[in-house]
Amino acid sequence: MVRALKSARSCGPPARNPEEPDSRPVEGAEADEELAALAKAVGHPARVQILRLLVRRDACICGDIVDELPLAQSTVSQHLKVLKDAGLIRGEIDGPRTCYCVEPAVLRRLKALVGSL
Repeated sequence: MVRALKSARSCGPPARNPEEPDSRPVEGAEADEELAALAKAVGHPARVQILRLLVRRDACICGDIVDELPLAQSTVSQHLKVLKDAGLIRGEIDGPRTCYCVEPAVLRRLKALVGSL
């Protein structure tokens, strides 16, 4: 049986205003570099699963994400680090654990960059 994840309504303020439109170009050298970096971050099935999990919850997950994936804690932590370093998720320390949630503006940017292919 899968344990329910603990969640909170907030994961701290987003890096950018999620309602603000992104007017950066989706083509050109800078956009290509950005797309390559984001694609690399989602280039592993476990990281895609983590993103989907966080998007579906639409809240900060403070429980053990590892319980949702067939991977060791250290492996999940490494995948979370890659996603966080790419800016796709953010984490906020809550006592002994870190709460994670999606960075909506960056996820929208990834969708726009992929859509421009």
